[in-house]
Amino acid sequence: MHLLFIADPLETFKTYKDTTFAMMREAVQRGHTLSACQPCDVLWRSGQPVSAEVQDITLTGAEEGAPWFATSDVRTAPLRDFDAVLMRKDPPFDAEYLYATHLLEQAEREGARVINRARALRDHPEKLAVMEFQPFIAPTLVTRQAAAIRAFHAEHGDIIIKPLDGMGGMGIFRVKADGLNLGSIIEQVGANGATTLMAQKFLPEIEAGDKRVLIIDGEPVPYALARIPQAGEVRGNLAAGGRGVAQPLSEQDRATARAIGTVLAPRGLLLIGLDIIGSSVTEINVTSPTCFQEIEQQTDCRVSALFMDALERCARQQAGASG
Repeated sequence: MHLLFIADPLETFKTYKDTTFAMMREAVQRGHTLSACQPCDVLWRSGQPVSAEVQDITLTGAEEGAPWFATSDVRTAPLRDFDAVLMRKDPPFDAEYLYATHLLEQAEREGARVINRARALRDHPEKLAVMEFQPFIAPTLVTRQAAAIRAFHAEHGDIIIKPLDGMGGMGIFRVKADGLNLGSIIEQVGANGATTLMAQKFLPEIEAGDKRVLIIDGEPVPYALARIPQAGEVRGNLAAGGRGVAQPLSEQDRATARAIGTVLAPRGLLLIGLDIIGSSVTEINVTSPTCFQEIEQQTDCRVSALFMDALERCARQQAGASG
């Protein structure tokens, strides 16, 4: 297969932990061909298919710190010419990301195979997707109203406040029972009512880790990565200094993941990353779920192989349907 990765600049990858790199490495080991571009390289002109300014890439096998890829000259290629287009741009899910999904959806109408599907990306923003699965979540509020957040805090006593478009633990605040700085946090994170916020009941189980549970084509990966906060932190995110510990999936988390995956996979979400604290789902990540390498480095579970198996199967099915 010839795969196109739409991602952040390749030179910014930390290859020792980057999941997109792990996908590329597995693809090359199977004999697949790689190309890459950024979302800003995708374009549409009336009367022509959605295309992108792409570079064919080869992996050098170099260790961290040395150039890990080599590229061809830039060329223009229709997205429908690739066997699969993997949208792996990191959040934020902002207006430009939204526009990208519209371009990708047009490419799909022209025959492109986009993973995860464009409409599914657009319809499942990572913080808000939990609303569909209320039996699996902790008490949660989504609002721009300061009074509603104050009432939520009064009810639950210890809460987390976060923006809807953050990633890596960015912009997350805990407000304990004393309510210290609640007003200031609402003003800052919510831009004085201009930005919608999410508030969730604080879950003390975070001490055991914020578990990343991966779902591939509707099936849970056998291991989760528990991201354990460092001392003095409430954020388990690896980008915020959390320590990742791979652990076998509990039966409860497996059941939760399977229930959610059964609903979302048919919508075109081949890869999903649930965030689970204790037994509660806090986020459903679909833009560029991570943690493949951390699990692979600590267990015998080849997550990249599971994903590539599913991708190959999906590409064959879609090719057969279009044929």
